[in-house]
Amino acid sequence: MCKRGLVLSVVVALVMLVSGPWSLSQDEGQVPAFNAGPPPKGTKLPAILTKDQLWGPDAQNPFQTHAYELAAKIPNVLHQQPCYCYCDRMGHNSLHSCFENTHGAQCATCLKELYYAYAQTKQGKTARQVRQGIIKGDWKQVNLETSATLN
Repeated sequence: MCKRGLVLSVVVALVMLVSGPWSLSQDEGQVPAFNAGPPPKGTKLPAILTKDQLWGPDAQNPFQTHAYELAAKIPNVLHQQPCYCYCDRMGHNSLHSCFENTHGAQCATCLKELYYAYAQTKQGKTARQVRQGIIKGDWKQVNLETSATLN
């Protein structure tokens, strides 16, 4: 009985230790990681996945695959945006990171921010202006179902 209690205590302590960063409130007012400017001249950003690299649950909806097509058109803008799913806690350094793998296809926050950034860029906004809108939460109004038609 004592051994079982000790094991349970150790498991609980480990869970609390590992989940600590994720348990922080997302409403704490902190802006997630982003890059203040474009990548330095001569620096090549990691590739955005192509829609052909998405399959199964990552490609169930047109807005998932179309997001990757649009992301490839504005990589420097995405490089300068925070991501409010707080994936910087798992090593991402900007919204661009989300579309270097399948994370972006699985996350409504990333997808909405991408569509917001693309639409604002098409309207002539700078990366800095896009970032201000993202920080204000303007991306939350994006409808993913209708966004798949953006070009």
